[in-house]
Amino acid sequence: MSGSSLRRRQARNHARYKGRNEINIVPMLDIFTILLFFLIFTAVFSKTHIVELNLPAQSTAPLQLPDGLQLEVVVRKDGLLVQDKNTGPLQPFPNLGEAYDFEGLSAYLSRVKVRFPELRTATVLLEADVPYDTIISTMDAVRSFEGTLDGQPARGELFPLISLGDAPMGDKRS
Repeated sequence: MSGSSLRRRQARNHARYKGRNEINIVPMLDIFTILLFFLIFTAVFSKTHIVELNLPAQSTAPLQLPDGLQLEVVVRKDGLLVQDKNTGPLQPFPNLGEAYDFEGLSAYLSRVKVRFPELRTATVLLEADVPYDTIISTMDAVRSFEGTLDGQPARGELFPLISLGDAPMGDKRS
């Protein structure tokens, strides 16, 4: 008897839903709406700016730099020294009172970058007991320069690939 009532219920349900072959897409639309909002709100919105920078005109004689330059910046207690690894000192930057001349270093390295635009590496050689802030400021001056473009602050890349090492002992030439 239960078999016949089950059979009647199936026939009744089959007759009720006969002709309804569409798929209910409302739950799927709900999921896609939630996913869309999730993806929009978690996306990283970044705006890329391209700034053309004009380096200042060279106010002094052209730099006498060797071919195959391997740039090194030596940080000592009495100042900074820019040198080529193979030929030696290029430009000293003595301390200005108690402070290092990072602006002068950055300006000089900007001129070097004009002469060697493909060069991306530099080595910063540190004397013993150089304060951490001095190391970071030197790396910032070697990595990039700051200036103005149309009255707005601008920043340009100099030598972003920096290696650290110990400054040689003894003579200050290295």
